[in-house]
Amino acid sequence: MEKLQIHLKENHQEHLLKHLAALSEEQQKAFHHDLLKIDFPKINRSFKKTMTEANASDKKDEKLQPVPPENVGSVIGEENSSTVLEWRERGLQVVSEGKVAVLLLAGGQGTRLGVSYPKGMYDVGLPSGKTLYQLQAERILKVQDLAFIQTGKKYIMTSEHTIDDTKKFFEDHKYFGLQMNDVIFFEQHTLPCFFFDGKIILDQLGKVARAPGGNGGLYEALRDDSRIDEMKNRGIEYVHVYCVDNILVKMADPVFIGFCIDKSVECGAKVVEKTKPEEKVGLVVRCNGKFQVAEYSEISEEVQQRRDPDGKLTFREGNLANHFFTIGFLEKVVKELEPSLQFHIAKKKIPYINNAGERIIPKETNGIKLEKFVFDVFEFTQQFAVLEVAREEEFSPLKNAPGSTSDNSDTAKRDLFNLHYNYIIKAGGNFVDSDESTPVVCEISPLLSYAGEGLEDEVRGKQFSARHNLYLMGKNEETTEENGEIPSKKIKES
Repeated sequence: MEKLQIHLKENHQEHLLKHLAALSEEQQKAFHHDLLKIDFPKINRSFKKTMTEANASDKKDEKLQPVPPENVGSVIGEENSSTVLEWRERGLQVVSEGKVAVLLLAGGQGTRLGVSYPKGMYDVGLPSGKTLYQLQAERILKVQDLAFIQTGKKYIMTSEHTIDDTKKFFEDHKYFGLQMNDVIFFEQHTLPCFFFDGKIILDQLGKVARAPGGNGGLYEALRDDSRIDEMKNRGIEYVHVYCVDNILVKMADPVFIGFCIDKSVECGAKVVEKTKPEEKVGLVVRCNGKFQVAEYSEISEEVQQRRDPDGKLTFREGNLANHFFTIGFLEKVVKELEPSLQFHIAKKKIPYINNAGERIIPKETNGIKLEKFVFDVFEFTQQFAVLEVAREEEFSPLKNAPGSTSDNSDTAKRDLFNLHYNYIIKAGGNFVDSDESTPVVCEISPLLSYAGEGLEDEVRGKQFSARHNLYLMGKNEETTEENGEIPSKKIKES
């Protein structure tokens, strides 16, 4: 302990031992062990460098360029339909060959949703009662089915706060039909939290305040857990990375994968068109000749409002945190380039122990979390492309508690229902009693259709009442109770 005290004083973190006498001998040993795992010189350097760069940052206006047209593709519009079919066929081919892994970023807690468990376990209130995890697992099953083989791999990156709950949730639900050996959990690292003066925060007596280091912690976690080598041994060549909180996300999307293969890129990103200058969204751009995501705050209002001759915003490729990597590029990042990634600052309200040894829950921002982002690696390649997709078909994030103004369970349900309504209409179905005062509640199981395909036999020529909830089941879902009745959550029309 004396040696540790000297080490902490040399690194200006000696305050961490101020309340040591209040701990039992067992608690002191555990705290001592925890502190020894922190590389204080390294974390101090990271904090100082990040703060210096943040204070010196300015608007990037003169350095910014939009993504060149030759690096952009789109699924939108009839003129692209034949190309989209080609991309889809190519993507399904490599899925069928077992060359695609899905990597789910599931480290986020449900704090902003108002729950204490991981976001993926959240039930938004669909007729089926399915959670985000179940919807996404079943979409993987369906894309495997479309590719005529059951060989997809799913890697799930959790955090210290979500790993146990996530593992148990999948186990309790028998992995939602996925092969247990093909679902691999691994944990991202956490980093100490800081006060603005660089002092590390104590969350509780004998416990340092820690937080996941952003979804960019993916790369260090992949390296330390040897997951890249594992993927290569499994024959994986392409990795689709996405965040858990998008209810409309398409896992192992064959169109996106086929597009990136067709473009011969190492790295790709899905984007939606930004149509309003004031929308607070990160934009995929080129800056000093390198691809990156520029945050809303880094671009002046004048540049955000700039438009092309066709009336579209010049900088419009809104980032979705939905990415493609070749295994070769990912290996290079993980084994060579990850240490050069820069941290970003996130100012937060962080509980802390005050000088009197009391735990305080702050009402105002009082500290800093250091984060890296998954898209920080864009700068390492020129073999890069973006695919524009329709917002209403592929992006509806679930971030906030019910009753908030946006990105909540109500907006997620609305967007899913609207998408599935359009699938049914396109397949030849019809809704009666439908008007603006009666929103249509309809859900299509991912086990029945991945993206609206194959619905004609189910709905063509049929009429459904908009006044009743509609749930179209997939295969193996029409199970019955002991009394022979279909469970209430499984009915096609209630």
